[in-house]
Amino acid sequence: MYISYNSHVFCDYFYNMENLNELRAVFLEHLKARVVEKEPAGLYNPVHYILDLGGKRLRPLLTLLAGQIYGAPVSKTLDAALAVEVFHNFTLLHDDIMDAAHLRRGKETVHVKWNENTGILSGDAMLIMSYKLLESYDVATFKPLMSLFSRTALQVCEGQQYDVDFETRSDVTVDEYLHMISYKTSVLVGCALQMGAIIAGASQEEQERIYNYGLNLGLAFQLMDDYLDAYGDPATFGKEVGGDIRENKKTYLYLKSIENESYNDALLNWFAMDYTTMDEAQITEKKNAVKELFKESGGAAKTLDAIDYYTQLALNNIKELAIDETAKQQLKDFSLKLMNRAS
Repeated sequence: MYISYNSHVFCDYFYNMENLNELRAVFLEHLKARVVEKEPAGLYNPVHYILDLGGKRLRPLLTLLAGQIYGAPVSKTLDAALAVEVFHNFTLLHDDIMDAAHLRRGKETVHVKWNENTGILSGDAMLIMSYKLLESYDVATFKPLMSLFSRTALQVCEGQQYDVDFETRSDVTVDEYLHMISYKTSVLVGCALQMGAIIAGASQEEQERIYNYGLNLGLAFQLMDDYLDAYGDPATFGKEVGGDIRENKKTYLYLKSIENESYNDALLNWFAMDYTTMDEAQITEKKNAVKELFKESGGAAKTLDAIDYYTQLALNNIKELAIDETAKQQLKDFSLKLMNRAS
């Protein structure tokens, strides 16, 4: 299936939620065609496994949408979209090892299904694969894509290290946390959008505008993920509910909760516990107690307020884009759907 968009001849078909499913289907076909069975199976089977687990495909879909909005045929943006998706899943694979996570999208994580050494090596292969996918672009396009992609990859690693550092610190600030998640999560969302704009030949100023939209959308998305980690439905969340609590992660929920001095000591005590020495019953007790403290302290409500704030910033970024009003509406609808809100 070949989908194209001419910025001067607007077609409403491309700007409705049903078409997002069409774009996702095109992307998944491209993934299947480009990521093929290879040997050694011990290296590549885990790659196929994690890429086949599903997920929202948020980042590659944004690359395709941005390219389409600025006038590039979808066929031209598919490799960049796949590079973003492969890179994202590489980070998930290694994050799961670092977090000792057992579930990813409701299934066993790679290091659990195989082993840690396999997870590390297969993740390394995915990182290299993501870069090789960009080799299909001409030199004039390849250079800015590679510059953006490499900068983003390093920022994601920096964000992950901040996340690890915060686990053993008791003085993490809200600003530090927002900086960490902007690197660990948001920059890749901004990158995905800007890559589509680069391929379509959008101006540098417009690239920066759509990148900023991605940054704010990514912040809202991560804050929602933090909230769902505590209060999500285990049947639909796809990861261990309460995993952040178990690992003593200083999330926005936690940081806003300890601002309430009445709950400060109790939360500090729970988060001083070494989860590696606790049995499952103790971990469950900790999760339940902390979730109640988050609510009673007002931290949960403040997190929902922050999600609304960054969602609104992203919607305001859309208004600044030099694109058709109908395209703006599609981005707005996409953003609201992603954040589980009605348009």
